[in-house]
Amino acid sequence: MQTHREGDSVYTEFRPLLFSIAYRMVGSAVEAEDLVQEAFLRYHREESDGAVIESPRAWLSTVTTRLALNHLESARVRRELYVGPWLPEPLVDEEPVPRRVELSDSLSLAFLVVLESLNPVERAVFLMRDVFGYGFDEIAETVGKSTDNCRQIAVRARRQVEERRPRFEVSPRKRHEVAARFFDAVSDGDVDGLIAMLATDAVAYTDGGGKARAVLGPVRGPEAIADLFLPARALQSRLVDVNGQPGAVLVDRTGEPRVVVALGVVDGRVSTIHAVSNPEKLTHLGGASTDDPESRSEGG
Repeated sequence: MQTHREGDSVYTEFRPLLFSIAYRMVGSAVEAEDLVQEAFLRYHREESDGAVIESPRAWLSTVTTRLALNHLESARVRRELYVGPWLPEPLVDEEPVPRRVELSDSLSLAFLVVLESLNPVERAVFLMRDVFGYGFDEIAETVGKSTDNCRQIAVRARRQVEERRPRFEVSPRKRHEVAARFFDAVSDGDVDGLIAMLATDAVAYTDGGGKARAVLGPVRGPEAIADLFLPARALQSRLVDVNGQPGAVLVDRTGEPRVVVALGVVDGRVSTIHAVSNPEKLTHLGGASTDDPESRSEGG
């Protein structure tokens, strides 16, 4: 049986990995944190009952993924009744965090929206294989399918994702330069400046959940998107990383977050915008849940 200190060590080592899995599965920082806490409770319960867990990483990853699968089944009806576009809860880093490009891009709001096109099992198989590099034996045990079936699911899911995978500017520096100019133009009410920075086929998605100002559908084209952002000049922009991509938290005069905006930059222009204003999806920003895929244990 582990001592308390050893148990804390397991939590510290594997919590970032488990949160990374759970968040990408369910798209909610608050719910992902709950799933991770439940996984650790079950882990310590097993140990207290005398079970010998040879690989905490594998055991905890399996339990977390299964909990996320169950959660997605129960959340399906809520998603179907959601008002307007559904976007994940944004993860905000006040300072840019160095990440491997593939992990950063798989964390973006745009990519998580693509994952919504997969059913829960497809999503679990794709994430475990293509993002986190698990073997098919582990994946099969986790999702309750045969190894061959998991290979087929992975191929099918990968094909769907590749058809819709968002493109991003290769240079992180250029991404952030474009974002800084974009939000300066928003603050100045510079419509022409905004239009000049938007790709001709740019599209914006806004998630108010019926609880805040938002458009109930995609907004397409530079002129329409510039008009959409004109009212935001009344808010103060604080540049941040949003799910590994450049963005901003727009706050009111009291400092309360009103909108979190993530930008997808391609070829030096803004091509996609995801703006979350649903206040229920911004409550976690004052506190704790941050994703840190870089710190996961590679060796397990």
